[in-house]
Amino acid sequence: MRRSQKSATVPTISMRNLQCIVKVNVSRLRKFADKALPLCLQIQRDSTDLTKLPEISILIVSDRRIESLNRQFLNERGPTDVITFRHGEIFISGETARRQARRFENSLARELSLYVLHGLLHLHGFDDRTEVEARKMEIAQRKILEKAIAVS
Repeated sequence: MRRSQKSATVPTISMRNLQCIVKVNVSRLRKFADKALPLCLQIQRDSTDLTKLPEISILIVSDRRIESLNRQFLNERGPTDVITFRHGEIFISGETARRQARRFENSLARELSLYVLHGLLHLHGFDDRTEVEARKMEIAQRKILEKAIAVS
């Protein structure tokens, strides 16, 4: 089940908070992303963009910005939690993360970490368009989230 890292390139991660509505500890979230990335790569996938990308950009944005991206690229109305683009950009709504953290009784840090991981798994070839695919992705997310947080 372990992926050979010899032939794989591990991308660098950049992270920016482009909104000022929700206070985000970017340094802590970046450390989580750095721990989660190699854990994602340990899962063997037939198709992955993670090893083809030189960099992954994680951008924390407002609901307004993610709603615009959601409408423009996914033809969906309203804000969403995370949108991942195959060329290595992961957009995360800080406001949605805050709302969902309250709803599910999570900390904001854990909710944001979940969204980072969700984006990384999409880049690694996971999908959540069907119930079966979503379940596989959820299982992988849970395992990696617990491992990455345990080493924090």
